[in-house]
Amino acid sequence: MSPRQACLQCLQRDPPALFEAALWIAAEHDTQLQPARVLDELQGLQLQVSAGLPALPARELAQPLLRRLAELDYQEDDEGMTRPQHALLHKVLRNRRGQPLVLALIALELARRLDIPLQGVNFPGHFLLRVPGADHLLDPCGGRRLYTRDCRDLLHRQLGPNIELSAAHLQTADAPAMLQRLSRNLRLLHLQHDDALAALKDAERVLQLGPPTLVDHLARADVYQQLDCPQGERYDLERALLFCEDEGLRLQLQQRLRGLESAAALH
Repeated sequence: MSPRQACLQCLQRDPPALFEAALWIAAEHDTQLQPARVLDELQGLQLQVSAGLPALPARELAQPLLRRLAELDYQEDDEGMTRPQHALLHKVLRNRRGQPLVLALIALELARRLDIPLQGVNFPGHFLLRVPGADHLLDPCGGRRLYTRDCRDLLHRQLGPNIELSAAHLQTADAPAMLQRLSRNLRLLHLQHDDALAALKDAERVLQLGPPTLVDHLARADVYQQLDCPQGERYDLERALLFCEDEGLRLQLQQRLRGLESAAALH
């Protein structure tokens, strides 16, 4: 079974094996990775975290769990430029530096093992966490509480001051949505670091994990363009056209398709 097949199979379980699925995503990029071994080794981190938690009801332990991870030096990447290693789960476990989403995946798995209620929140630009029913969200990078005003300020920092906070920004993320977001992050990071073949794996996975979108098809078309694969690029441009409602963008896509046809004719 390939790492991709193993990842998708994890999502078929009830409940989905989110953490293991994320490890299989990392295994697509690191052939030496053995997810089963990492799952066993996580027991040590679980014991370290559990030993530092206060004697409180489980519902009140989500923030202490995140603070305990911060005490153990699990922090947001601080190198200035984010690298693929900051979105690969096994490397974040080893190096203790990662994107908010990957830190959240670690926290969610530990919370599951310790019977602490915790959910992912697909907030734009900075993944967040929530205790079901709470009046605040939690930052996976240290456990800070975020109330409505804090979320609005964070949204403005991520997307600009003209964006209004809405319920759509605060939706709970299920396992496929989190893995799709992880795959989009990896696709971007691999492209930024000139690894188009790795980015193609991520772009393909994005389209398998959830409903396809215009942006996702365009992103894969750009990867195919870098790989000098006009057939793949053409396929995604044609699919993007099916989703596109903006007339200006439709004209650009049609022109790009005509350019591919001309290039093929020249060959």
